[in-house]
Amino acid sequence: MDHDIHDFVRRSQKELQEEYDRIQKRATEDPGTAGDQGEENWATLFREWLPRYFHIITKGRILTDTGYASPQIDLLVLYPSYPQILLDKKLYLSGGVAAAFECKTTLTAAHVKEAVETSAALKRALPKRDGSPYKELNAGLIYGLLAHSHSWQGVKSKPIENIENVIYESDAAAVRHPRECIDFITVSNLATWKVAKMTYLSPLLPFYNDGIRKIYGPNGSASSAYVCCAIGADQQKEYFSPIGTLLSGLFSDLACLFPDMRQLEEYFRKVNLGGSGWGRQRLWDKNIYSEKIRDRVYRGEFSDGVLYDEWSTGFF
Repeated sequence: MDHDIHDFVRRSQKELQEEYDRIQKRATEDPGTAGDQGEENWATLFREWLPRYFHIITKGRILTDTGYASPQIDLLVLYPSYPQILLDKKLYLSGGVAAAFECKTTLTAAHVKEAVETSAALKRALPKRDGSPYKELNAGLIYGLLAHSHSWQGVKSKPIENIENVIYESDAAAVRHPRECIDFITVSNLATWKVAKMTYLSPLLPFYNDGIRKIYGPNGSASSAYVCCAIGADQQKEYFSPIGTLLSGLFSDLACLFPDMRQLEEYFRKVNLGGSGWGRQRLWDKNIYSEKIRDRVYRGEFSDGVLYDEWSTGFF
């Protein structure tokens, strides 16, 4: 069913595309200014849709407690608690960064590869968290790539296939642990890819039959996948927008830490703001977990998909 919320999201997507068309008219004259305008488009989107207590900042590096400083990142979402005196310092403490995004006007394969690599390097430099599957599968900082459009515009071009191939090739080369995965890749007029992680499918579970064993192995596996929600895909509703997948996914991730966001996040789920999608799995053995929880994970002691529970069967 089409709800008013879908109209509001489609309007935001339309505004992004109108801005892209405007920016492209003079992009060759001054690519730097064109890029800055694109970043401001995404910053405006987040200021309009995310709770106003977040600080939305453009251009800055992220500094971890180990001294690692990221490359310059186009867009950052800072926690409400971030000190006012540090908001303009352009070197942002990782403990105060909720999310960070690279922004491109026209996406290329190189942009995707670089973003996946930057996400892995940054998250690898963050403090490791333990004690629950949620903490160990997620770095505590959301990282993504945002683009107005893409470079595969030929009649016979396959932009979704091209982007997916780069995502999975780059993931296989750069990502050493599920917590290092990039969280979002959004192309406003095409699709959004959102990472999904299954905690563990154990052979000790009663339904672990031969068919499942062929996929997940004799010892079971955890898995990660980049779920693609695309315009015009099979079973996709006419009201779908990649921006809806991005916003509903952000609300879902942030609602784990900000309970006041949960009622809206659940509403977005009920009206299918995120759309329908598919993704290829990458399997991981139980050694991705710390010794503290590894045995409990292997025994399958999960909460069967309870929202916001750190021992859920998966995080999507």
